[in-house]
Amino acid sequence: MTRGSLAAGVLGSVLWLSGCATAQQPDPLEPLNRKVFAFNEVVDKAVLKPVATAYKDHIPSPVRKGVTNFFANLGDLWSAVNLMLQGRVGDSLSDVMRFNTNTVFGLLGVLDFATPLGMPRHGEDFGRTLGRWGVGPGAYLVWPLLGPSTLRDSVGLPIEVQISPTLFVEQVPVRNTMTATRLVDTRANLLEATGLLDDLSLDKYAFTRNAYLQRRQKQIERSKPGKPDDDEYEEVTPASPAASAPAAAASAP
Repeated sequence: MTRGSLAAGVLGSVLWLSGCATAQQPDPLEPLNRKVFAFNEVVDKAVLKPVATAYKDHIPSPVRKGVTNFFANLGDLWSAVNLMLQGRVGDSLSDVMRFNTNTVFGLLGVLDFATPLGMPRHGEDFGRTLGRWGVGPGAYLVWPLLGPSTLRDSVGLPIEVQISPTLFVEQVPVRNTMTATRLVDTRANLLEATGLLDDLSLDKYAFTRNAYLQRRQKQIERSKPGKPDDDEYEEVTPASPAASAPAAAASAP
């Protein structure tokens, strides 16, 4: 089976499985999803959150901002590809120019010179590209460690993992360090938001699901012609406290 036929088969499966979910019932796999969500919560409380808290407490804010900018800069190239697939040629070229500007003048993206120059970050991904062309979200899913997703958004995960720049780093220790740093930095950026969730007396699973689906729908709408882009690119959603950091590392280059 060729890669093209495999991709077509996967996309066809998504289209078929999308019929299992409806606007009234977007979560037909809720019992299973809740179990995975609980597992992710345990991992987050035992490992990710304590490490991220120490990182935020001991690493100066300008350094942490530089780390966030560096990984976001890598994501601008994948965003440019998706913008081109959406037919948004001008925005795609803008993201390419953004990447080049920050890479050359911003110390490999550590500093963001492009935004003040009128080149905003679009943050497009393959799930948003599919949504731009009318593919429905399908059933809501919670992946182990990867966190909230949908059938449509899950199609892009293997692609985005394969093109991640860290996979092209030959030295395994360096590659692992980059991946770990991204996980911790992303989780640290969400500490305040997830702290608010922990203080609320609510069904965290339902809140996370609803917030994720609403945010993704808003992003899809803004990817369509005539719609403004997000004012600020959110690499991960604050509504996914248990596994938002792993999701970012796995789903964006």
